[in-house]
Amino acid sequence: MSIKIKPIELINEGQKNTMVSFLGIEITEVTSTTLSGKMPVDERHAQIMGVLHGGGSVVLAETLGSIAANMSVDTTKYACMGLEINANHIRPVPKGKWVYGTATSLHVGRKTQVWEIKMTNEEGKLTCISRITMAVVERFH
Repeated sequence: MSIKIKPIELINEGQKNTMVSFLGIEITEVTSTTLSGKMPVDERHAQIMGVLHGGGSVVLAETLGSIAANMSVDTTKYACMGLEINANHIRPVPKGKWVYGTATSLHVGRKTQVWEIKMTNEEGKLTCISRITMAVVERFH
């Protein structure tokens, strides 16, 4: 199973009036096995030390993993919902910069999916690595 590629504009349009749009997260690339995006680090994302709050990294990771997971199923029949997410914060991203993330499928099954999300700074250095486990559930009709 792979990601069903659709125009990035449609993906971003579908995120209007959600936490994703409030935090300025944008999807930037979709391939058959990955989904990438970026998020600015500004006053909405910074913690008291002036760097990206760890929760901001987790929101970016969950966004990328969830969108990718849902793009890999028939959404008329199924929905993917987060079961568990973890994150290891490697290095800070200062306010005024961007953080970039790519979700890559590790397991795409009938009942569960596992996605790895690697986040980097503007120099391409790893800032956070996360893994999300998704439940694949039948849509309620």
